Amino acid sequence: MPQGDEAGAERRRSLFGADLRAVLAERDFRKLFGTRLVSQTGDGIITAAVGTYVFFNASTFPSPLAGAAAFAVLYLPYSLIGPFAGVLIDRWSRRQILVWSAPVRAALVLVTAVLMVADNRGVPLYVAVLVLSGVSRFLLASLSVALPHVTPANKLVVANAVSDTLGGIMSALGGIVALGINAATGDTERGAAVTMLFGGGCYVAAGLVATIMPKDLLGPSGAHRRAVRLADDISGVAADLVTGARYVLKRRGPRAALGATGAFSFLFGPLFLMSILLYRNYFYPAHVTVAESHVGTLAVFSAAGYACAALITPPATRHLSKRAWITLMLILAGVVAAVVGETFNQVAYLAIGFLMYLTRQSVAIASVTILQEGIEDGFRGRVFAFYDMLYNAAYALGAALFAVFMAPDGKSPGVVAVVAVGFLVAALAYWLSAGGSSAGGSAADASPGDASSAGRSPSAEAHRSSS
Repeated sequence: MPQGDEAGAERRRSLFGADLRAVLAERDFRKLFGTRLVSQTGDGIITAAVGTYVFFNASTFPSPLAGAAAFAVLYLPYSLIGPFAGVLIDRWSRRQILVWSAPVRAALVLVTAVLMVADNRGVPLYVAVLVLSGVSRFLLASLSVALPHVTPANKLVVANAVSDTLGGIMSALGGIVALGINAATGDTERGAAVTMLFGGGCYVAAGLVATIMPKDLLGPSGAHRRAVRLADDISGVAADLVTGARYVLKRRGPRAALGATGAFSFLFGPLFLMSILLYRNYFYPAHVTVAESHVGTLAVFSAAGYACAALITPPATRHLSKRAWITLMLILAGVVAAVVGETFNQVAYLAIGFLMYLTRQSVAIASVTILQEGIEDGFRGRVFAFYDMLYNAAYALGAALFAVFMAPDGKSPGVVAVVAVGFLVAALAYWLSAGGSSAGGSAADASPGDASSAGRSPSAEAHRSSS
């Protein structure tokens, strides 16, 4: 490497290290960060417990449609109620949401575990998992909305990289632990139930961590918060949603970021479903425990991709606009799917796990920052609810749509080809729709009628510091 390039790389590492230390030096950030890490570890355990119940039961072979149904149970519930929940995030104490979600989720985990032990695969089980997933997504949206309250505006990119990426890594590690617990208990219904209880313990611990934060630390700010009865909150949801939708649609950068996130998730869903089917039904059809262990290895490589996204995105967005970075990551995802995805080789698919999660998380970090910079605090709950809705609904819908065309053993070259082209089309569409906005959230993106409100947000300063 030329000496100048080495010096530049060293400067970028130094800047990232300094930003990371500055973020972690914030005591309130560390409290919120701890809540996220413990909670997302539980999410990973719970998701893997449900996944093993569906995909890695020693007595069954999952079909593409059965897998798509499991995805729908895990990812659609909050997508349906998310916008309504977002209004409540803009009104209720976000710290209290983090605290009280713990006992609610623990109770739902217990109900789900009992149903698994009874080998119940009917409506009661699906309802329990749907509600549990919905509460968890509500909490995650609250965590994202609360982040600007504990982080300086010019450090949001780094804060998002650290929070979202390490949260994802803890979720992946939780999933790996869950696979081990399930394998140790014989890949049975009882093993899935025991795994669920471990996840419930993490939820209780996350709630305890949240109690050390002051009640008003995470907002919403006094100008937007109204102490009214629940019935009054719900009655105003529809009108507030319309207001929130109009607000974000007038801002080109945030609007395009939501579209890029939704497109990536829609195309990522079928790839993930296909990978699980390949390991269970194609690579190791006669050895469920071996298939499960190799999926664990895939999860490790995927977590490594998440970690690298946190390392490269902050320095990258100092030299490239977030618009350019998101576009580049979408293009890279399409190339990886086309070149590596068509091999249908176990070793090659470890590379897919690493690179696809790297690109996905890189897009997520940049998109979340665009939304945080460009949206006022009184609207963030609704906008992040829309974000979460797109992220999860598109994921489940993509898996469901492509499952119809997917081979029972997962080996589907045509699906891979369509997905690869889809990523490239999404890259072009995002680049054009984001227009000339580099951060995606500056006052320039607002309509003239919103100029005053845009001027009150920290967007401009954050854009200058982080792009």
